[in-house]
Amino acid sequence: MANVVLETVTKRFGDVTALDALSLDIPDAEFLVLLGPSGCGKSTALRMVAGLDDPTSGTIAIGERTVNDVLPKDRDVAMVFQSYALYPHLSVAKNIEFPLRSRGVPREERAERVREVAATLGLEALLDRKPAQLSGGQRQRVALGRAIVRRPEVFLMDEPLSNLDAALRVQTRADIVELQRRLGVTTLYVTHDQVEAMTMGHRIAVLSEGRLQQIANPQVLYSVPANTFVARFIGSPGMNLFAGRLHPDGQAGDAAVPGPEVARIQVAGGWVRAPRVPRAFTPSADGSREGALTVGIRPEHLRIDDGDELKAEVTIVELLGAETHVICKLDDGTTIVVRQTGDRPIPRAGESVAIAADPDTVHLFDPDSGRRLDTEPPVS
Repeated sequence: MANVVLETVTKRFGDVTALDALSLDIPDAEFLVLLGPSGCGKSTALRMVAGLDDPTSGTIAIGERTVNDVLPKDRDVAMVFQSYALYPHLSVAKNIEFPLRSRGVPREERAERVREVAATLGLEALLDRKPAQLSGGQRQRVALGRAIVRRPEVFLMDEPLSNLDAALRVQTRADIVELQRRLGVTTLYVTHDQVEAMTMGHRIAVLSEGRLQQIANPQVLYSVPANTFVARFIGSPGMNLFAGRLHPDGQAGDAAVPGPEVARIQVAGGWVRAPRVPRAFTPSADGSREGALTVGIRPEHLRIDDGDELKAEVTIVELLGAETHVICKLDDGTTIVVRQTGDRPIPRAGESVAIAADPDTVHLFDPDSGRRLDTEPPVS
């Protein structure tokens, strides 16, 4: 097996920069997910590792070897495509066998390796069928088998589940995770589905407009997003983001700060309590720093109660069985979502509600750059 290293890899198509100085270090046997919206550069990165596209600048290494000038067939990687890319005139067995035949592997060894892969993927009863006789999930397993049979150093998977229905997608992603764990092959997996990324990857690299936004394990991405893009993109629904302002004296209007370990931030419809703001963003008495902030709170960390912290109007209530999404609007029209368990009282559309959150669940961001603000530790 092998690690994969991308060092300041850039790809331009004419005047368009598809990938901008991407650096990744993927250890041996890691399952790394490249996550982002369409057009963010994730598939471009995968294609350059495969050798299907050449980087404009930067280096790509697999194992101890720089592969910028190495042909795709000599890189010892196997790619699984979104469209399955099976040969319709060949049987399942012949489709799986094809990479071995093209490399001149002896017939007996080919047959044995096809049997092993078929047993691993539960395809033994389907080996004589043609792709047209298979379901979408079965075709995807055949595509995986064709990659596995090569015993490559690296697996590359480009949105392999996007053509499957929801129930089959859940089962197949579990199969892929278990398969990768057993085989221990370094895997780069591309998806735009953040739920897929969170449930599959050891780490996730979030991209936007060709730039790496953050790389971390799923829990860190969710709990400590590096910027507002990651905060909104990770989570379903994403983090609520709204404008806030810290007053020069640490107060909101005439209300005193609840304690030295928290600050009060004025927002449309009221105020929220938050961790103390870094001194660089604390406004001065002469108004030279205005104290503008972006406040972020995840839907499950908001609660509807009888307090007076934040007033909002309910616009839509989504009943999802085990949970309810209460969609509200603040005074300035900003939409926020409150996620609550299904056993909680359900407000009505048009109703005015009070919303609150614990200070330690509140995130603060620079309103200009979107970068996360590291808050000061509590004052004893």
